[in-house]
Amino acid sequence: MKYFILLFVTVFFISCQEEKNEITAEEIIDKTIENAGGAKYLKATIDFKFRDHTYKSIRNGGEFHLERMILDSTDTSYRDVVNNTGYQRFRNDSLIKVPDSMATRYTSSVNSVHYFAHLPYGLNDKAVNKDLVEEAEIAGAPYYEVKITFKQEGGGADHHDVFMYWIHKNDFTIDYLAYKFQVDDGGIRFRKAFNQRVIDGIRFADYENYKIDDFSTPLEDLDELYEAGKLEFLSTIETENIKVKIKS
Repeated sequence: MKYFILLFVTVFFISCQEEKNEITAEEIIDKTIENAGGAKYLKATIDFKFRDHTYKSIRNGGEFHLERMILDSTDTSYRDVVNNTGYQRFRNDSLIKVPDSMATRYTSSVNSVHYFAHLPYGLNDKAVNKDLVEEAEIAGAPYYEVKITFKQEGGGADHHDVFMYWIHKNDFTIDYLAYKFQVDDGGIRFRKAFNQRVIDGIRFADYENYKIDDFSTPLEDLDELYEAGKLEFLSTIETENIKVKIKS
């Protein structure tokens, strides 16, 4: 009887310890952000080129300033600015009025490029919901699958979009991601990170970009479809000429 009681207590204790040691989606994201730069993001100025445009982000604690600079064929320059107070567009440094519908579109476009370029920063925003879906294995490596959705308040114009991140269980890096978006008739994308590098303490990555046409496909199935060669390659997404300056 004593042996049975001792065995029960031991098993109960081990079960409690295992439950206590389970990691949460919040902790996974925290570790991933810390591994990618952590507090450095909060005081960083980052310049980079994406496709034909140049971008800049400036952060100072809770204040943010995001820019996109465009030079058209007539050498006219446009600068889109998104910050804590809203959106503005400048033409040759002169502020111009933009219809609300276009302002929403430009804001979404600027936010989107900066969002992907600065991942995983932003995954702890107040509008973000995080859920640990399951664990997976891709190319023999172990991953956490973390699902990201957005609250309507503070989630922006794309708050209906859903993201899935495959985060390495040991390295806490985002090696794969997928998302389902609603604009322009909707779609699904899957990305594989490559050329992951650290510049002045902040991690950046480029991506191979894939798609699948069946909009009903669950995001958590995309890793298996990728390994089975059932996703269509679209493009390579590269962030170039990255410069980082950390405010002391």
